Amino acid sequence: MPKIRSNAANDYHMFYCPGCKCHHAINNRWQYNGNPDSPTISPSILVNGTIKPYPGMIRCHSFVTDGKIQFLSDCTHELAGQTVEIPDWPDAEVN
Repeated sequence: MPKIRSNAANDYHMFYCPGCKCHHAINNRWQYNGNPDSPTISPSILVNGTIKPYPGMIRCHSFVTDGKIQFLSDCTHELAGQTVEIPDWPDAEVN
């Protein structure tokens, strides 16, 4: 099952972040290896903002390599400093 979903018409790719408990999207400013089952994206992905279910601001900073998310230590969620598999994209999800 794919870990990333792409929208070629709008030139973006999305994956589910288990740290933020929501999807993160990247566009053509990042390099993506085109493999939805084992994605590698570079450079790092930095998300700052308000994301439910977290009160206030959250920071999520990560590298995505070979289908795994390496959360850097400056993340403000519970997966900071850990490396985890990107969850499979659920069949029920839509673009």
